[in-house]
Amino acid sequence: MSITQIFLLAIIQGITEFLPVSSSGHLNLLHGLTDFPDQGVIIDIAVHAGTLLAVIIYFRQDVIRLVMGGLEILRPHPSDKASANKIAAIQIIIATLPILPVGALLVLTGWIDVLRDPKIVAWATIIFALPLFLADYFRPSNNTVLATGWRGATLIGCAQIFALIPGASRAGVTITAARAMGCNRQDAAKFSMLLSIPVIIIFAALGVMDLIALGDVTLLGNATLAAALAALTALLSIHLFMKMTARLSLLPFVAYRLLLGMSLLYVL
Repeated sequence: MSITQIFLLAIIQGITEFLPVSSSGHLNLLHGLTDFPDQGVIIDIAVHAGTLLAVIIYFRQDVIRLVMGGLEILRPHPSDKASANKIAAIQIIIATLPILPVGALLVLTGWIDVLRDPKIVAWATIIFALPLFLADYFRPSNNTVLATGWRGATLIGCAQIFALIPGASRAGVTITAARAMGCNRQDAAKFSMLLSIPVIIIFAALGVMDLIALGDVTLLGNATLAAALAALTALLSIHLFMKMTARLSLLPFVAYRLLLGMSLLYVL
């Protein structure tokens, strides 16, 4: 794998992972426009690990509060009222659970590979842009994810299942669900990013074990470089996206998704 390919993959993943625009759609477009070979699962995991590091660094205070909430869950005090930290941690757990058995089922049955068809990616990029627009344009912005309780977390978690369809965008479907409940854009975006942490940790941990087992020094170097580049670009992307959600609607992302999906259909 060339350095150019590593740079492009890491930068594309870092920029698009937390935006509602489908990172897989962009990667498929890259493959459609170039003769680059498949980067393999290890590099995929490396760039995801880089974006994981970025979201932990950017939202470090929120991550600390989630850890504190998790400790409260492990050491409950019946006389104490549930704190905001504990409620937030429970919401992350609830919202993470639905995708795990469905994802495992798709992997075991081989359907996960079927869904990687470039045309499915293109159509998913287009189709899932529509509910994003409707939820963002017609719903109010006077609620928070924390206020929606376990019901809101369950809805967002069920919506995240659609992220198993490449092109649907994990960020897109989770933000759509939160906006459909009237959550403001910044809070919806932040919860979506925090929700990525458990899934990416599981995904990355499996990949690290495979990488160590292979003992390939060159692959290890490429993976490290890809992770570092993805982390840096993801940090910048998160910062700009959070600034944008404070001032703009999600319409630019909807329009971009439609353009990307049509471009994929044309290229592929």
